Amino acid sequence: MPVAARSARRYAEAVFDIAVEQEALVQWAGDVQTIAAFAGEADVKRILDSARVPRDEKLRLLTAALQREISPAAMNLVRLLVQRDKIGLAPEIQRIFQEMADERAGIAHVVVTTAVPLSDDEKRTIVARLSTITGKQVDVRAVVDESIIGGVIARIGDQLIDASSRTKLIALKRSLEGAATR
Repeated sequence: MPVAARSARRYAEAVFDIAVEQEALVQWAGDVQTIAAFAGEADVKRILDSARVPRDEKLRLLTAALQREISPAAMNLVRLLVQRDKIGLAPEIQRIFQEMADERAGIAHVVVTTAVPLSDDEKRTIVARLSTITGKQVDVRAVVDESIIGGVIARIGDQLIDASSRTKLIALKRSLEGAATR
C-alpha cells in the first residue's frame, strides 16, 4: 500500500474512532464530505498543492470557506492536515471514512457487471441474492460490458464473484486443452 494511502487510512481511522466515541457518525460523515469536496475542487486543489502558497494562506482559505460549514472538531482536522501538508488526502480520507461507516451500518457497495443493461426485476433479484451472500444491505451500481458475453460479475470490495459466460468458456477451453494433451 502506498505511503499516501496508509497515511489517509490512519487519519480516516482516527476520525472514525472519534466519531464513534462522540456518537456523531452522521455529523462527522458530513463534515469529512464537505472538507473533501472543497479541497477537491480544481481551483482550490491547485492552491493547496502549490509549494509556493504558504501554509498559513492555505489555512486562511480553508478557514474562510469551511468554518461555518463544519464542526469545530472537524476544523481542527483541517488545521492538522494543513500543518502536516496532508490536506490533499482529504478525498481519500473521506472515501475510507465512508467505507468504515457503511461497514458499521451493514451496507455493502457492489459493482455488478453484465453484458446488457439490467431490468428492474433482474436488479432486485441480484440485490436479494447478494444480500443473502453478504448478510448486508446491498447498494448496487450496474455496469455494462459486452465483452463478458453473458452472466454476471459482482465486485464486493476485494471479493469478486465471476459468473460470466466469458469466464466459463475460458475454463471450458482450458479443460479441453488439458484433456487433449493427456
